[in-house]
Amino acid sequence: MRQKELRIALVCYGGISLAVYMHGVTKELWHATRASRAFHCPEGNHPAGVEAVYHRLFEEIALTRDLRLRLLADIVSGASAGGINGVFLAQAIATGQSLEPLTAMWLERADIDVLLDPDAQPWSRFAKFWAQPLVWFVLKRPGNVVSSTVAPHTRSEVRRKVSRLIRARWFAPPFSGIGFSRMIADALDAMAATPEGDPLLPEGHPIDLLVTATDFNGHLEELRLNSPAVVVESEHRLSIAFRHNASRNGPRELAATPELVLAARSTASFPGAFPPLLIEEIDRLVEERGTAWPGRNRFIERIMPSHWKHGAIDSVALVDGAVLVNRPFAQAIGVLRDRPARREVDRRFVYIDPSPDHMRIAPKGGRTVGFFSAIFGSLSSIPREQPIRDNLDALERQSKQRARLRTIVEALRPEIEETVEGLFGHTLFFDRPSNRRLTAWRNKAQQAAAERAGYAFHGYAQTKLVGIVCELTELIHTAAPQAATADQVEAALWSHLAQSGMDRLSALRGGATEQAAVFFRTHDLAYRIRRLKLLARRLTHEWEASDEITPVAREAARDAVYRAQALYQGRETVEGLGPGFAETAAVATVDPGAVLAAIAARRDLIGLDLQVDAMLVAALDPMEKPLRRRFLHAYLGFPFYDTATLPMLQGEGMGEFDPVKVDRISPDDATSIRKGGTFACLRGVEFFNFGAFFSRAYRENDYLWGRLHGAERMIDLIASTVETPLSGPVIAAFKRDAFLAILEEEQDRLVAEPGLTDRIRAEVIAAFADE
Repeated sequence: MRQKELRIALVCYGGISLAVYMHGVTKELWHATRASRAFHCPEGNHPAGVEAVYHRLFEEIALTRDLRLRLLADIVSGASAGGINGVFLAQAIATGQSLEPLTAMWLERADIDVLLDPDAQPWSRFAKFWAQPLVWFVLKRPGNVVSSTVAPHTRSEVRRKVSRLIRARWFAPPFSGIGFSRMIADALDAMAATPEGDPLLPEGHPIDLLVTATDFNGHLEELRLNSPAVVVESEHRLSIAFRHNASRNGPRELAATPELVLAARSTASFPGAFPPLLIEEIDRLVEERGTAWPGRNRFIERIMPSHWKHGAIDSVALVDGAVLVNRPFAQAIGVLRDRPARREVDRRFVYIDPSPDHMRIAPKGGRTVGFFSAIFGSLSSIPREQPIRDNLDALERQSKQRARLRTIVEALRPEIEETVEGLFGHTLFFDRPSNRRLTAWRNKAQQAAAERAGYAFHGYAQTKLVGIVCELTELIHTAAPQAATADQVEAALWSHLAQSGMDRLSALRGGATEQAAVFFRTHDLAYRIRRLKLLARRLTHEWEASDEITPVAREAARDAVYRAQALYQGRETVEGLGPGFAETAAVATVDPGAVLAAIAARRDLIGLDLQVDAMLVAALDPMEKPLRRRFLHAYLGFPFYDTATLPMLQGEGMGEFDPVKVDRISPDDATSIRKGGTFACLRGVEFFNFGAFFSRAYRENDYLWGRLHGAERMIDLIASTVETPLSGPVIAAFKRDAFLAILEEEQDRLVAEPGLTDRIRAEVIAAFADE
């Protein structure tokens, strides 16, 4: 059966109290991913509740579309309160822990009364009793902000809690920073105490978590100009990144708890509400809890290299990540390039936007912007509502480039296939390849492509060399970031290569010089991966309709190709080079030759080539003759494709052929139950998106709608990856069952507003009455 992965790169916006809605959405992604794991690993617990509905959907696709689909969420990017949701979701994916403790945190503790610092309570000696007249003016005068933005049945509760905020301590944030950190740490501890299942990713597959923060005081970064040669500029953006390879037997945690707390606390430190995060706050938390933070210095050095270098860690003050980067698409795009692929991939960027129609809360009729409107708008609304057009344009350009690549490859195919047929068409035993024969044929094809390229080969070789040096520079700098700058490492590599005879790449009679050939055989990892990706695409999309090739044989061949590709991709990262490489990388500027030799020995690409040849020969043996010959022609023809396309594509080469698709999850996109979007469903939008922090009933409402909307859109996303669509009635039935399962699961928990689940259940039944 054909296999495919639906890979989600999730982008979680900031949204102040709408974070509760976003948690409901991320919880459905978590449930759907758990159901996918259960579908592929049936020896575990049988799914129940809404997970059983998702499980049946995967079974339906397998039975009716002959496709085993796996759902993976392997990139999570977040800002502000969306960053908190991202931290917990990524930890649950990496460890197999439950997300339920985060639900308890949002519903029970994300309340103004709980968040207030003890020194800011109205009865504290720091309270501003003189502010009572201001309280009356803001909360009770005709047309006041509460009356104009809050539902009638909640106004008394909101007025009471806003009054406490206004009368909080003098000229200091009303909410407790250390209290916030404790709350996050408690929720992470509660997750760790839940029964642990398997990670929600395949063994060894990476998960990337990227959280934005704002460095309030800033740090200096160098800019290179024509004149003066170097200037410094203050940089305030800060991205806190984590990467973890899924493991069932090794360490499971995404990162140490203090590091996750630091990321979550800093990204959601709303200016004026919470004090900026200082490193000493996390140190205090660790001391209070009687725990350890063994990787403290290494972590701080990694995420704040400039501060660390200048001994300025004590001056770091981190505030809300949404101040500068509320929609962290770029961070997620940045980690796309090195994802391993063991089977066909449908890559989606999915972003959660709880309030896409934000203009509906803007002043109407030319009214003057009021005091609260100006403050909350400048601090919360405006930074969070900047368009994502630049990010989507970048993805669209990438997709168009891939489309152009397909056009180029198709145009080249007839001539290349004719060339390969001329080289191997009459080769003895071509239909019975052995390990030794396939290795010899591969080398022969590569040499022929180089010689026939003529003068064009030099441009191709230079493009390859630049790409390899850039890849090696990044690898070395990642392993030892403090030993030297990336520019210094790259300069050392180029100097060494020039001294080693790599200043000339083309031989006089065509092809590569001996030094260049040895270097490419030893270090050109990207070439190997590009070759297998071309073969995987042919097997997946271009050889399906042939009567000569059975689906079983094609799937077996595709599996072998992806397994081979995974071997090469396992050597791409610092982790793939094994322990101890950081010490070697640290001497790159002093002895670059030694570092290159160490990388070559640790990767052993020549030995890996022989291993891959053996895997492919084993896969070729049971194939029907037509598939075997097509397979060999594509594999051996790759050097000709690569020589022609790599220079035109600025070194990107034939990596991913398919475009990245972008999907949104918002109340405007999930209308099966209730029309009207955000303002018809969510209460957190009241009081400038702070509404849910003033009322548990509001939090329960938004959390429930987050789950319902998340379920609807998850079913849409899963169904959309199937080439032959499921019928409308089938999809509608799955949505109805998912909605009812969620309502059943939440019936006893959501009690702040009596009858909430019953009313929505009636809406579900009415909406699907005709299905």
